[in-house]
Amino acid sequence: MDVREIEAKSILNRCGIPGIDFVVNPYIGCRFACKYCYASFMGRFVGKTVADWGAYVYAKVNAPELLRAELSKKVKNKGIGKEIFFSSVTDPYQGMEAKYRLTRACLKELLEFGFVGLVSILTKSDLVLRDVDLFKKLPRVSVGLTVTSTDDGVSRFFETYAPPSSRRIAALAALNKEGISTYAFIGPLLPHFVAREDALDRLMAAIADSGARDIFVEHLNLSSYIRNRLMEEMKGEERTIVEKFYSSQSKEYRDELDVLVKSLLKKNGLRLILNQTIYHKEFRGQIDAAPASASFT
Repeated sequence: MDVREIEAKSILNRCGIPGIDFVVNPYIGCRFACKYCYASFMGRFVGKTVADWGAYVYAKVNAPELLRAELSKKVKNKGIGKEIFFSSVTDPYQGMEAKYRLTRACLKELLEFGFVGLVSILTKSDLVLRDVDLFKKLPRVSVGLTVTSTDDGVSRFFETYAPPSSRRIAALAALNKEGISTYAFIGPLLPHFVAREDALDRLMAAIADSGARDIFVEHLNLSSYIRNRLMEEMKGEERTIVEKFYSSQSKEYRDELDVLVKSLLKKNGLRLILNQTIYHKEFRGQIDAAPASASFT
């Protein structure tokens, strides 16, 4: 495991995700090592390959100080109508956060600055519960947990070192109990859901039982660099399972899954954020078109 402390040049970056103004990525890399993660391209900025994803984490130890300076320069009117997102290419609550506390320190900087816009967070970790005290002080905050299955075995296979799905759903429930605005992110939709409607139904029911009502849903992104890594990891799996991963990219597959998603959302009383299932056919093209200083780092 390659762990380093680095000095970043910038931390509050413009974000290319629709609706989000700025992004804060306190780390480069992510120990959770999710096999499907689009952010594995980040290795190219630090001399790593896609195959190295999960084996390195670089902590931007000057992130809080940078954020303090950049807020005053980049954010006007205390951020009215703006959104800052933690994080686009790392998990802000991965294990290293327990040691470095960079996400927490950045949240404190937002409080000290008096930021009144929306602070949105997306994580796979129940470590997020540590910062409930800060969430309650922020004028506007929304905390999301990525949950792709109710089967901890499935989550362990695809999200190697992330906390199991059961703990993430429990974290959603705990946040809702504390009165924190939450959402769930089902992304990616794993291909077995078409064949197993009951599995997706159980997942949505568990999210609804946690008290969350809003969810993002995203189709699997099989850009070449992701596909090659997934297929390497899935060697020895049943051919029918592998075939479902390939078929997941067809419009017929996505249409079939979209119908199922909408039906189960209605059944479980959930609201689909953006009113559509997200599908990124090729994320790499966006990355290649972006300058080195863009929000990806």
